[in-house]
Amino acid sequence: MAPAVHSTRIAYYGDDFTGATDALATATQGGLRTLLFLCIPTPDMLAASGDLDCIGIAGAARSMEPDDMENELRPVAEYFAKINAPVVHYKTCSTFDSSPQVGNIAVAIRVMSEAIPGRFIPIVGGQPNIGRYCVFGHLFAAAGTGGPVFRIDRHPTMSCHPVTPMTESDLALHLERQGLERVTSVPYPAYEAPSEAIDQIIEQTIADGGRMLLFDVTRPADLAPVGRIIWQEASQRRLIAVGPSGVMQALCAHWHEAGQVAAPSGSTRVSAADGPVFVLAGSLSSVTRQQIEAASDFARVLIDAARLSRGDPDHVAALVRQVSEIINSGRSVIAHTTPLRDDPVAEESLSGLELAKETGKFVARLLFDVRLRRLGVAGGDTSSWILRALDVWGLSFKGHLSPGVALCRAHSHDENLDEIEVMLKGGQMGPPDLFRRLLKGT
Repeated sequence: MAPAVHSTRIAYYGDDFTGATDALATATQGGLRTLLFLCIPTPDMLAASGDLDCIGIAGAARSMEPDDMENELRPVAEYFAKINAPVVHYKTCSTFDSSPQVGNIAVAIRVMSEAIPGRFIPIVGGQPNIGRYCVFGHLFAAAGTGGPVFRIDRHPTMSCHPVTPMTESDLALHLERQGLERVTSVPYPAYEAPSEAIDQIIEQTIADGGRMLLFDVTRPADLAPVGRIIWQEASQRRLIAVGPSGVMQALCAHWHEAGQVAAPSGSTRVSAADGPVFVLAGSLSSVTRQQIEAASDFARVLIDAARLSRGDPDHVAALVRQVSEIINSGRSVIAHTTPLRDDPVAEESLSGLELAKETGKFVARLLFDVRLRRLGVAGGDTSSWILRALDVWGLSFKGHLSPGVALCRAHSHDENLDEIEVMLKGGQMGPPDLFRRLLKGT
């Protein structure tokens, strides 16, 4: 029997937890009743959530090899195939950083398409509100919030990412190297033509055997035309859409123009924390380093990454004891994995899957010993594994700390974790004062 999900318009899988919370925020601010689940939702979870316009599932496929991705995604795809959402969104990082060996987007599309076949797959290339632009099929990204914009293969961080460096700005070529066939670019000037003209272009592309359509997004005005194309097809037959939260933004922009969904009018400001805040910085990007340096209200604790990755019990016990003492004294804490010094590598996550998992265990143990009401995590892989280590089954949107960074409310059967407030941010996201905002409010 198919799960009862009522009038769900869109279901999405986030390939890391930070991106999944951005999609959660985007959907909620777009007027959709949304909840992000940390696993395939059970009937009890759905019943506790009420009617949902948007169902999200947060995952970690971005950090996985192809075989592990298949094992992760196949049950999700089969679940999505059972529910009645017209659009299934595979939510990627806005920088599309991925490779044939890690976070392969072609593998994800293949697995999802086996469960949800469609005539074509729209790939949305940009997200202007966080400085991501796709122009004639080439991806550009800002370096930090409001920073200078670089072609992605010349970006000071993403071009030299230690796991998935972006060495190609042409997204069609980038994705074809991962196994997609014949990615066709739909350039932004086409959106200025009458709807019938762009529809004809798409139909001709499909007739010629093209199924992967890459849509430029260079500015907010490009979103609604792309959303119309996606929804027009989805209204006739279900489809998979791929890309960052620009997919969700495009659909919401179209629904608003068409009068199908009303945007909410409430404030998304964040209030000051009720007590000390703990932040785990698993990203060592220059952006996160600046945020740590600016967080003068926080005590700093250094994590020995090598010892933590081995699960060294003495190091973990010492960390828990040190952080607990500071928090119990009433002060907030940032724990990070390297001294704050110049680093030739612009971004580096806690090195490897095992380290990310051990970090999750450390935070879970800390929260068992210390009662916190607000938690922050910097780093996509780190966020994914920390939340997987906690007894949390869902997240709902509470407010915006900055574009691309949301504060969420946790849903848990554990009363110590239920309603805890959580910020998950990618290494490149947020202004220098982000951690102060997390503590003091916006």
